[in-house]
Amino acid sequence: MINQIYLRRKNKLILTKGNEHTPNLHYIATILANFESLGYTFSKSIIDTLYTYSANQLNEFYLSTIDNLKELLGANKTYKPMYPNFPQQVMEASDAELFVNALIHYLSEGTILPEYEQQTRLPLYDRTEQKVIALGSTDDFLMIFRNLLSSKTSLSATDKADLEYAFSSFPEMAGQLIPREVPLKENIALLGKLLLENNLDHKILFQYVKTATDVLRIAVSLSDGDVSLAASTRFKSFKRKERRLLLTLLENCGNIEEDMKRYKNRWIRLGERLHPGEYKQFKKANEAFFKLRNNEHIPTFNGLVAEALCTKRMDDAMTFLSERPGEFARKLDHLLRLHHQPEIVIENFKAIAEKVETTVLLQVREHFKNRNAGNEKRSFFPKGNVAKMFVIDNNLPDIAEEVCEEIVCICDNSLISIYKQKGSIGKVYLDEALKNYLVPFSQRSANKSVKAVVRGSKLDVAESMKTIRTFLYWKDGSKDWGTDVDLSAVMYDEAWGYLEHVSYTNLKSAKYKSSHSGDITSAPAGASEFIDLDIQSVRNFGGRYIVFSIHSFSGEAFNELPECFMGWMSRENPNSGEIYEPKTVENRMDITSDSKICIPMILDLQDNKIIWTDVALRTDPYFANNVEENQMGMVLMGKALTSLVKPNLYDLFKLHIEARGEFCATIEEADLIFSVDKGITPFDLDLIVSEYL
Repeated sequence: MINQIYLRRKNKLILTKGNEHTPNLHYIATILANFESLGYTFSKSIIDTLYTYSANQLNEFYLSTIDNLKELLGANKTYKPMYPNFPQQVMEASDAELFVNALIHYLSEGTILPEYEQQTRLPLYDRTEQKVIALGSTDDFLMIFRNLLSSKTSLSATDKADLEYAFSSFPEMAGQLIPREVPLKENIALLGKLLLENNLDHKILFQYVKTATDVLRIAVSLSDGDVSLAASTRFKSFKRKERRLLLTLLENCGNIEEDMKRYKNRWIRLGERLHPGEYKQFKKANEAFFKLRNNEHIPTFNGLVAEALCTKRMDDAMTFLSERPGEFARKLDHLLRLHHQPEIVIENFKAIAEKVETTVLLQVREHFKNRNAGNEKRSFFPKGNVAKMFVIDNNLPDIAEEVCEEIVCICDNSLISIYKQKGSIGKVYLDEALKNYLVPFSQRSANKSVKAVVRGSKLDVAESMKTIRTFLYWKDGSKDWGTDVDLSAVMYDEAWGYLEHVSYTNLKSAKYKSSHSGDITSAPAGASEFIDLDIQSVRNFGGRYIVFSIHSFSGEAFNELPECFMGWMSRENPNSGEIYEPKTVENRMDITSDSKICIPMILDLQDNKIIWTDVALRTDPYFANNVEENQMGMVLMGKALTSLVKPNLYDLFKLHIEARGEFCATIEEADLIFSVDKGITPFDLDLIVSEYL
């Protein structure tokens, strides 16, 4: 399990040297050849270690590592599309043949597939670059978990699962897993759960828990709820020691009544589980619960601010907000629109800017940098465990450009001042390609993938790629009938005008040289679908955007299925090699959201980029769940996702260099490298969220 996590996260392995003096070269060469078939090879340090292994040790190493890698890529599954000689077979079949095959399959409730002899396929002609697996260390492995807990942004479900494994497997190393600071409240809640469930010393929680909401989050975490508090939680029956701890933490917090009122109903339900009346020593907590239950008046900070803004008492509002700099920053746009003298707002913001969290400053900076860019829509990713996205019309009135520039300057200066307090990073090489990768502000709803990519980031498409092949694999859920999950692709022009789609309703397009491997409606032993798109053909006929989507036609949410994942391959010669070739897989991700539609990615043919979206489209189509019935939603999401205005990694790292480093022009002279594939990369999310935000 250690190497499974390490391989997925860092492309590294932990190995100890053996005692063999004569290398088993034949075994090692065979192992290397088998890994190269998956698109991977080993660093010299790993090969040197394998030289010291006996035949039995090499066999054990090979079996465990190859299994982990196959699972990561999806190569541990058997892919049997409806048309085994895809894509050529589909392109050459008549419409009548495709129609009759589909009709028979549907009438048999998914039990009958057309029978075709699988032809011998040509060997894979594509050139693929080997990914190098490096030798790691225990300290480096444990650093992953310290970084995750010291993150300034929310963690994904995969991050949390990895942390749960680390604490349950290495309780004796808890001291090495826990960082000095846990800045994010959600992570404090997770840490509380990890300590209590593994019977570890939880006294450290007293230095982290400062507010009543911190205590509420710990209770939610112990009940396996949503620690972002975006959704309500059914609280479990707490053990007596858990009840006493939660009440003790609550008693030690300041101003708990106001904080508890923010989540009044949840606290009342939690009180029914904690039974505070049984513990007379917690007088402050008991009084707060009494006031909540009896609807006694509790003045709140937000109420004071709202009243001041409503009555246009701007000086009072800014005085209140200055006590909570983060709230001031979040309401800055509103204040500037209301105040008749924006320079006063600017001066007040300047006075408190360095007290604002860096994550908030970065987002305020980007907002005002693009405030007057004329974007028609505004996009929001709300809190919660589902990758939802809200898109609204941009009706914000203009703010003077010089005001926006002044705010950006204040944010820059404040961030540089804060980052200066960190250690020097020396000479630094900064890759401009990082402008295409977004800062990981929230990974809460991100699905697990081979490469963890921030939603909205743009990945380069290889110039040699002529065909993009997406693949989908799933297994039936618990329903009596089969589970029908559909893979679709819709082509649009530059103005988002519809051109064509490839899906179960339209298996091929001769004009765009694109095809679907056939619609399978039942998957008791697993089923797969593929789509091939000829990139140049789509370009030639005016196509720019291709939106890929996954639809649960039979109605189950993706998180109700035992397995569901998708990915994409880069193919130069689509009729060579197997339909699924693991060495050509660029990325693969699990589809596990509580939704029935997912837009995993968008291909931009003009910029030659894959836009990683990983967004759930929450809708209830009137007729059927497919691309035809969701055109409006898909176009809206497509427009929003291709024009996102979010801070990027280039700007983040540039601020760090200005604060505590020195730019250098070449990688060779650099002490530190920020790039897409060397040094610190966009995929080192644990390091970015802990050290650079």
